[in-house]
Amino acid sequence: MSLETSMSIADFQEHIRKRYHKTDAARGTPSTFLWFIEEVGELATALHGNDSENLAEEFADVLAWLCTLANINNVDLTAAVHKKYLSGSGPAGHK
Repeated sequence: MSLETSMSIADFQEHIRKRYHKTDAARGTPSTFLWFIEEVGELATALHGNDSENLAEEFADVLAWLCTLANINNVDLTAAVHKKYLSGSGPAGHK
């Protein structure tokens, strides 16, 4: 996929499902959540640095692990985002 090609959240979530679901489902939510938190920690570290390439990689990793968690918990991220943020007035105040 080229950089000029856009990808929806649903497309990416499905890509993660097709590529990793068997392993992810076997690992389960608690262990997968720990991997996710580790990636969030790496993102936090990258946010304090000056390496923009690493920062982009860590954002991508966090998104991938979020999709993994959504997949193994049967959450459609596109539907969840639409329902919470794009329909009606959206959430009041803080996210």
